[in-house]
Amino acid sequence: MTKTAAIIGGGVIGGGWAARFLLNGWDVRVFDPDPKVKRKIDEVLANARHALPSLSDRVMPREGRLSYHDTIAEAVSGASYIQESVPERLDIKHTTFAAINAVAPNAIVGSSTSGFKPSQLAQGAKNAAQIMVCHPFNPVYLLPVIEMVPSPATSETTLNAAKEILKSVGLKPIHVRREIDAHVADRLLEAVWREALWLIKDDIATTEEIDDIIRYGFGLRWAQMGLFETYRIAGGEAGMAHFMAQFGPALAWPWTKLMDVPELDDALVKKIADQSDAQSGMYSIRELERIRDTNLVKILRGLKTQNWGAGAILNNVDSAAKDTDPAPDLKGLVRTMHRNVPLDWIDYNGHMTESRYLHAFGDATDRFMEIIGCDGEYIASGGSYFTAETHIRHLDEVHAGAEFTIDTQCLMGGGKKMHIFHRMRHIDGRLLATGEHMLLHVSLETRQSCPPAPHIEAKLAEIARNHADMPMPEGAGRAIGQGR
Repeated sequence: MTKTAAIIGGGVIGGGWAARFLLNGWDVRVFDPDPKVKRKIDEVLANARHALPSLSDRVMPREGRLSYHDTIAEAVSGASYIQESVPERLDIKHTTFAAINAVAPNAIVGSSTSGFKPSQLAQGAKNAAQIMVCHPFNPVYLLPVIEMVPSPATSETTLNAAKEILKSVGLKPIHVRREIDAHVADRLLEAVWREALWLIKDDIATTEEIDDIIRYGFGLRWAQMGLFETYRIAGGEAGMAHFMAQFGPALAWPWTKLMDVPELDDALVKKIADQSDAQSGMYSIRELERIRDTNLVKILRGLKTQNWGAGAILNNVDSAAKDTDPAPDLKGLVRTMHRNVPLDWIDYNGHMTESRYLHAFGDATDRFMEIIGCDGEYIASGGSYFTAETHIRHLDEVHAGAEFTIDTQCLMGGGKKMHIFHRMRHIDGRLLATGEHMLLHVSLETRQSCPPAPHIEAKLAEIARNHADMPMPEGAGRAIGQGR
């Protein structure tokens, strides 16, 4: 399949879609009549390039080619996936789909609509089967969930093909089983929004206080467990049934005004706007987006370390990419890492903090252990290598988003011992740091050193022999304080 996506509509959401596909290696063709579209998408891309690579523990694919087109017909020509993100007006969407149908009658077309049902979108379309809702969340390049709502005419084959495309760029498609106005997420958000409007109108809370309750309270719980798992825990050992019995009667109490909506008159709109300006007006929109993206990256990477929720999706993407890696060349230096510097590795000086050099070298050592056969299965059987001594030289700065590699040389491998030397280089060739490590093979049962399994010892000895004629790396055997 040709990895070409057409993005019709280049606003905030369309720009986010463009970034999601482009940074995952797809060619992206954009149509938007707005003369400012290139500037707007460039600004979104700048934020995406800053944030998205930080979610991966591998280097991102090379960016695809981005192009802008004067007509819908030009943009969709040759595209295998089309995403519509034009304004939320049914007449504009119908005109857009007609133009797409005329040139690409069989391509998959997703709509970013937050409210319209796919049957409404497909009215009058020559091929209603190709149109479905693929509703994202802002920022599209970071948040993985996509609400997928097929029209009654959409085949399972088309739906599954769309799912696979979206999964391939790190998204989490959720199949909404039946058409419904506003799908699922916005209906949930609408309930919170309506109640928040009343709380402001009645002077019970301000915009900032409501946001603080969400971000310091249940928002943190929802980020990793959602609504029902959170309430299941609230039920204690008896679980969800107990929770429902205990709190279910509250549904009949007059706690909320969900069936009533305050009039959004000028006074209420001004009140909300003034409070919002006082809360966040000191930041530009682009500054708020950058703050939001950095916070999301750190939350998502935290979930990634636990292999939980959205973090598990990111780990799956990394694992799928790892499966396509070529076999390592054991005769030369062994490539044990190739990735970008994530945002949460940066310190108060604006470059990678010293502990993350050890983190990177530790991950490179783990990769080297996998290569010789000391993988997860072997460790579960009771054997592993423990680090006995480490020496790191910090030679140059490296900043957020920078691409770097680690190549590993085996200085000695035999019996219980493994002596390796890592070189960390920026993609431009600069030597950033070196790490020298002595490890001992250990029985996890006795916690004492012991010889490794024969197949591991043999593989390690093979690499050591291959590396024996290499020059001793500069810096090997150094101690702190020695002159350069």
